[in-house]
Amino acid sequence: MAHSLQSRQLHLGAFMRPVSLHTGAWRFPGAWPDANFDFAHLKRLAQTLEAARFDAFFMADHLAVLNMPVSALKRGHTATSFEPFTLLSALAAVTSKIGLVATASTTFDAPYHVARRFASLDHKGEHYSVRGPLNIARPPQGWPVIVQAGSSEAGRELAAQTAEAVFTAQPDLETGKRFYADVKGRLARYGRERDHLKILPGAFVVVGETLDEAREKRALLDTFVHAESGIASLSIALGHDVSRFDLDGPLPDIPESNASRSARQRVVDWAREENLTVRQLAQRVGGYSGLEMVGTPESIADEMEQWLVQEGSDGFNVMFPFLPAGVDDFALKVVPELQRRGIFRREYTGKTLRDHLGLPRPANRFFSR
Repeated sequence: MAHSLQSRQLHLGAFMRPVSLHTGAWRFPGAWPDANFDFAHLKRLAQTLEAARFDAFFMADHLAVLNMPVSALKRGHTATSFEPFTLLSALAAVTSKIGLVATASTTFDAPYHVARRFASLDHKGEHYSVRGPLNIARPPQGWPVIVQAGSSEAGRELAAQTAEAVFTAQPDLETGKRFYADVKGRLARYGRERDHLKILPGAFVVVGETLDEAREKRALLDTFVHAESGIASLSIALGHDVSRFDLDGPLPDIPESNASRSARQRVVDWAREENLTVRQLAQRVGGYSGLEMVGTPESIADEMEQWLVQEGSDGFNVMFPFLPAGVDDFALKVVPELQRRGIFRREYTGKTLRDHLGLPRPANRFFSR
């Protein structure tokens, strides 16, 4: 595609809990199987992402075992990781610019405690250490960046009213453009500017020197999804028990069910268009089945630029296929290509996540400064 310098800049977050959503990631050749709960590994990854000038390092959190089949939990690496505030506190000591984002629940924690933890993480300033009504100084950002996840009607309205960034799952550009236009279009009624909310869909990125190499990496990764795990996940996706099917045969016709029709149809389309066996389809669905960009640094940059230019997103929450190579491939190959095109920063121009995202600092409700 033709490239031209433009004012819009891509924003990149790194989805790092779990370090890879793909359930076979820990088994990939050369991968760190314990990356979710080894601080030395996580420190190295955070510093690599900061050197690549990422906006943020994001830790999702679940206050229960992940909502996936037990067979998948037994075979995967996603059930075990650090409590987010503990980890981010430690990472704050070994990074200086990259934003640190974590999920917090006011269902099981009082809002007071959540607010105090976030304010504490918003790094003590060089020239102050005072206590206010919250018994901690007002954070340098005014208040931490508010990130919301969820694409329901209620979620979209909440985002328009209160969020400053939205993490979302959009399967393709056209769907992403509709979501982007809808949510951004709601901001005016709350007296907000469109650019004061950043929309960052998740993107699973696999980088290769050639398109074929990237596809081979993706296919190899799927082979590390255990059959028991994949079959359970495929059954949920299709709303039908597929365990009795011939695993090495084509997917038979599936009757209608209560499963999500769009998600179900996407899985059926994969089987038909790519001539996948039930086993291969189960490995695909059991590994990762959302928006993915599989290709060369140039082709991945093309896709990201297209989403940015066509207003499908303001950037991406990047998910890596395996660690550490997945992070290194993106940081050392894709980021320079984005920088060459003038759509991603070469240096940080501010000190906080609010600066990185180009968001205004909220005024103090009690004082003029």
